[in-house]
Amino acid sequence: MKVLMINHFPLEGSGSGTYTRNIAVHLTKKGHEVAVILPENTAAYAKVPDVKLIPVYFKYEENIEGMLPFNFPCFTTHPRSTKTFYDMTDDETNLYLTAFEKVVAETVESFKPDIIHGQHIWLLSWLAIKTGIPYIVTAHGTDLMGYKKGENFRKYADETAQGAKKIITISNDNDELVRELFPHSADKAVFMQNGYDTERFYPDPTTNSKIEEMFNIKLKKKLVLFVGKLAHFKGIDILIEALRLYESEYPNEIVSIIAGAGELETALKKQASDAKLDSLHFVGHLNSTQLRELYSTADVSIVPSRREPFGLVAIEALACGSPVIATNQGGLTDIITEDVGTLVEVEDAEGLAAAIRKEIHAADRSERGKAAAKYALENYAQGSLMNTLIGIYNS
Repeated sequence: MKVLMINHFPLEGSGSGTYTRNIAVHLTKKGHEVAVILPENTAAYAKVPDVKLIPVYFKYEENIEGMLPFNFPCFTTHPRSTKTFYDMTDDETNLYLTAFEKVVAETVESFKPDIIHGQHIWLLSWLAIKTGIPYIVTAHGTDLMGYKKGENFRKYADETAQGAKKIITISNDNDELVRELFPHSADKAVFMQNGYDTERFYPDPTTNSKIEEMFNIKLKKKLVLFVGKLAHFKGIDILIEALRLYESEYPNEIVSIIAGAGELETALKKQASDAKLDSLHFVGHLNSTQLRELYSTADVSIVPSRREPFGLVAIEALACGSPVIATNQGGLTDIITEDVGTLVEVEDAEGLAAAIRKEIHAADRSERGKAAAKYALENYAQGSLMNTLIGIYNS
């Protein structure tokens, strides 16, 4: 089977990008051919073995022939772009759609896909309608947030949902929201959770000295970790308040790391500075190897999101043997059980601080880490989910 995927973001730095890369890799392992159309803003973007990547270039730090005169837009932010869809002028939207429509048409002509798999019920998936090729679309959640926020984009989303053969939903919360926003397409919704790449995320504990050298920090007895976009809906400000509450109790025991980039970086660093959190370190956007080593070393990973459509970072942390404390909403409620982590209420800094204290001092901490890795492998390994996806394609 030939599968053409279209994504609104590069394959690194976003959940949908990671999702696209993961399923593309596993489709090729099963003998299928895959091409991916995507935005890029660097000529040195990461390639994927046996997958044909077709970039549309945007303005960033280098001059690339034929690039669009603005950076690629996001729903929130991306490590390499803070431009959002809601910032776009009508002229930019037209340039965006025209550039991708040309590439989609050329790729359909040369690659001759059997099916198109769009990521997000949004602008680029809408272009699949014009090809005449059967297409499905995955709702990732930020597109559903975008539907509520960006009224001028709703017509594209509505038509995308109407034309799709199937709409993949990635959590129970995500599924309910798709059915609510697109009631005339509700019968097309099919539930399939995300998976993680077992070749990238697995228990890989490293030495404290290597972590210290990598990030120029001094570790203590316990490591608390956050990974994700520095955006409002991720709730990092609540985590910082929780850190303030428990750090004073254990001044020489805990180091906390925030890994990620985004529009709130300056504000969050100021919040941490004002709270005099000397043991909190911002380390920026990391590659998968660095993340694996951090997850594997962390005593607990935190996902304090105000809204989280799925929560892939939670699964990647579990896969590396790190128990997870997450908020009791969205896709996280599908993932976190009391055997591998804890759920707390949204916006509850005191509850989050209490959960962190309990987790890092758990007598069975080592066993919980092993249980977390086993749980992720048995339930969320991408390879074991592929037959479901291929069945959706065949249908």
